[in-house]
Amino acid sequence: MRLENKVAIITGAGRGIGKATALRFADEGATIAVVDIDEKLGNATAAEVMAKGRKAIFCKVNVADHQQTEEMAKKTHGEFGRIDILVNNAGITRDATLAKMTSEQFDQVIDVNLKGVFNCTKAVVPFMVEKNYGRIINTSSVVGIYGNFGQTNYVATKAGVIGMTKVWAREFGRKGITVNAVEPGFIATEIVGSVPEKVLTAIKEKTPLQRLGDPVDIANAYLFLASDEAAFITGAVLSVDGGMVG
Repeated sequence: MRLENKVAIITGAGRGIGKATALRFADEGATIAVVDIDEKLGNATAAEVMAKGRKAIFCKVNVADHQQTEEMAKKTHGEFGRIDILVNNAGITRDATLAKMTSEQFDQVIDVNLKGVFNCTKAVVPFMVEKNYGRIINTSSVVGIYGNFGQTNYVATKAGVIGMTKVWAREFGRKGITVNAVEPGFIATEIVGSVPEKVLTAIKEKTPLQRLGDPVDIANAYLFLASDEAAFITGAVLSVDGGMVG
């Protein structure tokens, strides 16, 4: 049990990678705070965690709202007495070419994918500092490195997350807190489900492993970085993309 007696907050845990991570962490002994804006999906994930014999709570949170993230951190700490792990997984897309992208589309993605990471980390870090221990894992993307057509807003956030990860690794290392990022490639989630089949085929052909990733592939990477096996790793950016970015 690599996460025995650890308390993990996972944002965007109602579906996809976040849900897979909550269940994977539960398998390794963690107590889970399931954070999502969708109450039905979030409660369902929490119920699945508890069905595994682990403790869980659901927090309905818009990560773009600073006050809601503060309340989420306080609720988790109040319920379980500690916060060991934060997985900043929540994210959205509002794709359009620059010529067609509205200011609203740009701001929505920045608010959730970038400001949301800032809000959750700022809310949780004081509790980690108190224990002189913490694991913060931020979700970037391979497109944060090489860009992607029609994703000015999304790519900007994922590149920004890498920058924040490296800053926080320097700021919090002396407090016993590691901060790392994972860059998923194209993963078989609901978001990718809206991509035309011919585009998915082209993506698979460009991927050395010749397939899309599974949400569990990313959950396993989060698990490693959250575990004591990664105790001397901080400021790292781990690509989990089937070899797409060399």
